[in-house]
Amino acid sequence: MERYHRTMATEWLYSRAWTSNEQRQAALQGWLDYYNYHRPHSSLGARQPISRCTAPAVTNLAA
Repeated sequence: MERYHRTMATEWLYSRAWTSNEQRQAALQGWLDYYNYHRPHSSLGARQPISRCTAPAVTNLAA
């Protein structure tokens, strides 16, 4: 969990200067989608977390 929080902080929270909290909050869903469905994870052999899920598609990864 600590690693996830550090990644979230560096890749989303502090990745740029946000003009407002609302702007930053609006960008969160896009980052979560990238993190869970597109970003390769070294601990998963460069696969995405969604690759570990079985059908039907999991809908709570970005919850």
